[in-house]
Amino acid sequence: MRTLNAWMLGAALLAVPVGAVAEEAASYSNLLTPLLSQNVDVLGTPLAYPEGEAKVTAAIVTIPPGGETGWHSHEVPLFAHILEGELTVDYGEKGTRTFRAGDSVLEAVGWTHNGTNTGDIPMRLIAVYMGGGDAANTVTEPTP
Repeated sequence: MRTLNAWMLGAALLAVPVGAVAEEAASYSNLLTPLLSQNVDVLGTPLAYPEGEAKVTAAIVTIPPGGETGWHSHEVPLFAHILEGELTVDYGEKGTRTFRAGDSVLEAVGWTHNGTNTGDIPMRLIAVYMGGGDAANTVTEPTP
């Protein structure tokens, strides 16, 4: 009976059209909407992961209209995607950038900056910190 079952399974596998496997893979890629693919942060600095054990942290950040993040920096790469609203980030001597709902960014690493909700509704973003070892996701910095 086992031989018959093995033979039937083999025959069933051979009966699957080769194109069906390719079609399934192609349909999966159709489900993806790329948000970002780059190897430098928003200021053009090449990404580098911290030493040590990997640690990924994901969070939703919400800032009310007129609210600020406060001056801070990141010791690890940070991917952010704006879900709602508008955020203007001041990078000091490197200028300001405004991000709106639907925008994605690899935030500046090792550079002090401050984000302000310059819109009329709460700004919400998803932040994914790609950390490791003892590196801090966010470090509070003095106002320049």
